[in-house]
Amino acid sequence: MAEICCPSLDEAWLLAVKIACSSRRREVSPLVVAFDVTTNQPAPQCQALHSELNVALAASGHATVETVANTLFPRSLWDPSRPREQLFKRYMKILPTLRRDVRNHRGLYFERLISYPGTRGETGKNQLDHIAKTFTSGNHRRSALQASVFCPLSDLNDSRRQGFPCLQQIAFAHNQSLGSLTVVAFYATQYLFERAYGNYLGLMRLGEFMAHEMGLKLERVICVAAIAQLDAPANQVRSLLRRFLAPAQAGSERSLARL
Repeated sequence: MAEICCPSLDEAWLLAVKIACSSRRREVSPLVVAFDVTTNQPAPQCQALHSELNVALAASGHATVETVANTLFPRSLWDPSRPREQLFKRYMKILPTLRRDVRNHRGLYFERLISYPGTRGETGKNQLDHIAKTFTSGNHRRSALQASVFCPLSDLNDSRRQGFPCLQQIAFAHNQSLGSLTVVAFYATQYLFERAYGNYLGLMRLGEFMAHEMGLKLERVICVAAIAQLDAPANQVRSLLRRFLAPAQAGSERSLARL
């Protein structure tokens, strides 16, 4: 088990990779990663990490961090000055195109968040809209402010290669006295090289959207992975660790990793 608490997304991802890289099986079970959002500015030494990680991902045939983040929240479709219904309509309009991508044939995270359980040709439950409405109408019961991605009816099967959904559930935990919001996500499995940075980024953007709609301010993102795997050769990520992690830790006294 490992717990990581950092002042920024970049440092959190670097520490998670470092811990998995040093483990015998190159995995951590479970892994809890938390990073602040109110002051989520990467250390100067980390400002190029996003771009360099994209280069490494492309060289390995993987999607960019932006592509992964968009599966959780399509930020380019959101206009904060307009009603959230516009975002939902714009997304559903392009959904048939997104579904044609072979990687999305089982479904998409944002689709299940706004049309659960994501059945083709049917309009499902818009969980994000419901959470925003019930909160702003005065229902602040924390157990009411959560959204499911995993659907037992379709996802509990005997497939050994399904690969979706790794993300199971998201809770939007508020602190009413502070007017703040924490996003807590649970993954059954998380791939640290291919997906984790984009997962963290997407969760942060989803949290910013929900905080805006709930009249709160996003404070923190917490990601719990039952199993976090380093899905890349150790030497492929060590160059990133050498370049970015040591300088970032030297400039930050708030980073904490516990095994």
